[in-house]
Amino acid sequence: LFHHCLDIVLEPLKRAACFGRMMSDPIGNLHYCFTPLVSYIIDTPEACIRGCTSLVTTAMYKDFGDSDHHPPCTTALTLVQLQSIKCNIDEVEWYFATCKDFQLSGVSHPFWCDWLYADPSQFPTPEALHYWHRQFWDHDMQWCKHMLGAGELDFQFSVLPPIAGFHHFNQGMMKLKQVGGCTQRDVQQYIIVIIAGLPQVDVVIAIWALMEFQYLAQAPAITSQMHDHISASLKTFHDHKHAIIDAGLCCGQTTGAALDHWEIPKLEFMQSVAPSIHQASTVIQWSADTTEHCQRSSDHNQQPEL
Repeated sequence: LFHHCLDIVLEPLKRAACFGRMMSDPIGNLHYCFTPLVSYIIDTPEACIRGCTSLVTTAMYKDFGDSDHHPPCTTALTLVQLQSIKCNIDEVEWYFATCKDFQLSGVSHPFWCDWLYADPSQFPTPEALHYWHRQFWDHDMQWCKHMLGAGELDFQFSVLPPIAGFHHFNQGMMKLKQVGGCTQRDVQQYIIVIIAGLPQVDVVIAIWALMEFQYLAQAPAITSQMHDHISASLKTFHDHKHAIIDAGLCCGQTTGAALDHWEIPKLEFMQSVAPSIHQASTVIQWSADTTEHCQRSSDHNQQPEL
């Protein structure tokens, strides 16, 4: 249903991508324009529905922690897999079971399949709010919490001196009930100062490398040198991430038991950041901050029309 609705709504853009359309610029000049699908900003659960595949690459969930970038899951590959499924789509259970063998979500007609030049391995551009700030809060912060202890981590935040222009967590931060993107960004600004000097050197380096990767990737302009530094920062994390598993800091959210794997979709998606910068320019321009703010305002003001 989701793909069918998008297929109907986006039909004019698909036609313009093929045949072009006359459009006026801000000063009234007419231009012959085309509308390829360059970016589609979504979070991880929606990405699974959107792409007919679990990720933008062919990686399985057991490969999410690999340091190498897996082959992209292109339009051609996805459509060939869909065409190879011979069972009746009306037999839902059988159809979904067959799709699972090809790592497909069960969508028989993805909305982008007839969009000229649309590629599901390229148009899901990285987005800082859902992919990095949320990943930091769900994983990096939990590693630090297990390394220091919740009480000590809270105390370290509370004794930091106030700095003009930075949020001050004078009551700590472990008791925060509603944590949004702004709070996650504020905590990120302090985390390296909090854990610097701890005896788990490799763990500190791994978390620092992720912070370096995320801040560099959000730059408004990225040179070739910065692009290389972004890739190097991610490699540094992979070179030292074993220390997090060895120390038992990576734990399940429900059971709390120590994990020995890296089945984190957002971590695998980081491998696509450097290629995306080449294909779609700077990452920071693809931000969901505005739409998320509108959604919060709508919920607060009870304005369903938004």
